[in-house]
Amino acid sequence: MEASAAGRARRGWRRARDAGSPLSRAAVLLFLSAFLVRAPPSVGYLVRLPRAFRLTQDTVKIVGSSNFPVKVYVMLHQRSPHVLCVTQRLRNAELIDPSFQWHGPKGKIVSENTTAQITSTGSLIFQNFEESMSGIYTCFLEYKPTVEEIAKNLELKYIIYAYREPHYYYQFTARYHAAPCNSIYNISFEKKLLQILSKLVLDLSCEISLLKSECHHVKMQRAGLQNELFFTFSVSSLDIEKGPKPCTEHNCESSNRLSKAKNLIERFFNQQVDVLGRRAEPLPEIYYIEGTLQMVWINRCFPGYGMNILQHPKCPECCVICSPGSYNSRDGIHCLQCNSSLVYGAKACL
Repeated sequence: MEASAAGRARRGWRRARDAGSPLSRAAVLLFLSAFLVRAPPSVGYLVRLPRAFRLTQDTVKIVGSSNFPVKVYVMLHQRSPHVLCVTQRLRNAELIDPSFQWHGPKGKIVSENTTAQITSTGSLIFQNFEESMSGIYTCFLEYKPTVEEIAKNLELKYIIYAYREPHYYYQFTARYHAAPCNSIYNISFEKKLLQILSKLVLDLSCEISLLKSECHHVKMQRAGLQNELFFTFSVSSLDIEKGPKPCTEHNCESSNRLSKAKNLIERFFNQQVDVLGRRAEPLPEIYYIEGTLQMVWINRCFPGYGMNILQHPKCPECCVICSPGSYNSRDGIHCLQCNSSLVYGAKACL
């Protein structure tokens, strides 16, 4: 099947070359279609995680401070680290008759709570962290340094934030030598190109979206005016588009699948260059212009979340839930100021 599709394309070029005329519209589309069946599977992939947020012993068990509230970041729908009701100084010290009491945004937390657990040593653990759990948590610790001394009291504050991985995608731009800008051939070619790209990444559960397609007249130094198609399209993960859900082995690898899709798309355009380089004039009426494929990695946050390296230096590439006094109504990357917003995760300024 592969040899048949590529062979038909080559025979079409030879007939056009022998006749001394440009390739027909059908031959152009056949030429483009041949790459889909010839593209080999991608190998290797790039894992993208927040660069400055690593799972270390310090983040698994977080201690408090008597001087300032400690910020804690918990991925949405995931188990939280252990939030300890001690300071770094008291962490390895002997505490006589310690008692712990936790209070959160909704009042006192009891150990029988189904979503939050308080261990026998006073650590707070969330089993399935939700947006509504974000807020200020206070632990009251009472203990004796020695049996003879009187009891001491300590109040520790934590600000616990839900966070999510960014909604990220690749954006590509590519240019094609085109038929006259008012030609219906350009529209047919555009549809065929999108169909092929979509099939190319379908098995990776990725989606191709056309962002912009424009035909322009470009003045070349030696070739005069040329018609060129400017394509801008994106490839994104279908899993991410469905919004928040528990992270499993399948849908946590969206960055891996996106990287594989990127490799397939780059190979597809490189193959077009290789095929054109092996044939004689005349060139087809519509063909990819070598070196014009450009790609950028774009991060976006879901509504109610944003990135802020100054406010959240320990999680600079995380989409952290917007604090009271801010909001994000769209898939931007920042929480905007809104003095009337009094909740975490505001999606509108009311």
